[in-house]
Amino acid sequence: MADLANAFEQIAALDHDPDADWSLPGWLYTDPEVQALEIERVFRPSWQIVCHESDIPGPGDWRKLDYIGESVIVVRGDDGVVRAFANVCRHRAMRLVEGDKGCAKKFICPYHAWAFETDGRLTGVPMKSDYPALTLEENGLAKIDLEIWRGFIFVRLVDAGFPSVATMMAPFEAEVAAYRFEDMRCISDVRLRDRSVNWKNVGDNYSDNLHIPVAHDGLTRIFAKSYEIEAHGWADRLKGDLVDKPSSNFWESFYMKHLPAAPHLSPTAQRRWLYYKLWPNMAFDIYADQIDFMQWLPTGPTTCVLREMAHALPDDRREMKLTRYANWRVNRVVNKEDTWLIERVQQGMASQTYGAGPIGRSEVCLRSFARKYRALIPEARLHKAPPAGWSKS
Repeated sequence: MADLANAFEQIAALDHDPDADWSLPGWLYTDPEVQALEIERVFRPSWQIVCHESDIPGPGDWRKLDYIGESVIVVRGDDGVVRAFANVCRHRAMRLVEGDKGCAKKFICPYHAWAFETDGRLTGVPMKSDYPALTLEENGLAKIDLEIWRGFIFVRLVDAGFPSVATMMAPFEAEVAAYRFEDMRCISDVRLRDRSVNWKNVGDNYSDNLHIPVAHDGLTRIFAKSYEIEAHGWADRLKGDLVDKPSSNFWESFYMKHLPAAPHLSPTAQRRWLYYKLWPNMAFDIYADQIDFMQWLPTGPTTCVLREMAHALPDDRREMKLTRYANWRVNRVVNKEDTWLIERVQQGMASQTYGAGPIGRSEVCLRSFARKYRALIPEARLHKAPPAGWSKS
């Protein structure tokens, strides 16, 4: 972790990126050696969202997140405290739980029936006297770092000095506070969607502003020219304001016309679609009617999985339910358009004719991500792939 800590310091100290006018090169989106370095230098030290506190309301309620070969359980203990543990029995490394969620008075290993409390303590071992090296106190579940920010639960596999979620979101606290994240409840449980693209392509596209008027007719109709992006350290802010002119599309027009009043929001927030992208692979889509979180997790050099979940303040009004459905119909089209785009970008990244592309001054979010990435993986400055084995030398 020493090298990672030094890289983090380099990110903080880097006032000027000599490669700022170039995108990350295409070979980074296909190379298996790159993925191995990303797991160690980008993903293991970074926070990953799991769920909302309200998704595990009672003692023993748990949620699970699987990524980069690890499996993490977030569980509420009998004392009400939320903790995170590796989903690994300390005896023979058996996975303790399957599925995305559940409730357990204890975690009982399905292999040899070792029993762990919801606070991680090992309290039951069949034939305990048969293990001369065993001490219960030293063989509880492996603890995983946990952070709760405004009701949402995040985990981190290792501490390399990267900023907390609260620190990443600090520039936006005043804006976010009005939405009352802590009071929200799940309205659409975890959805997993496989994508045949490198994880960075998803994030690049999310923060890209130039493709909106080219590829998203619907967003262009509802935002007109109000779409803006900003880079703020470890998080990007993107927003578009709904226009008053009715759209020619039924669901877009329905949403803009029938969105019910949200008394806790200002008139501006009521008509704003707000987006935050957090380092390195998470995003909140914030609307007056609901919020969605999304993360894109690598599953291979050229594949990833999108993990999504939606939350909202309790509201049984019929018009709110219909508006949320309209929101989904609008964004379903946007997601389909984005999928078409990033799949073809991924194909292009595999071409030996492509190195790195020039990047515009207005592409501030892409510049911000690439700057941090190059500090963690300096070889990213090479426009063409080095010989195989470069990461071992």
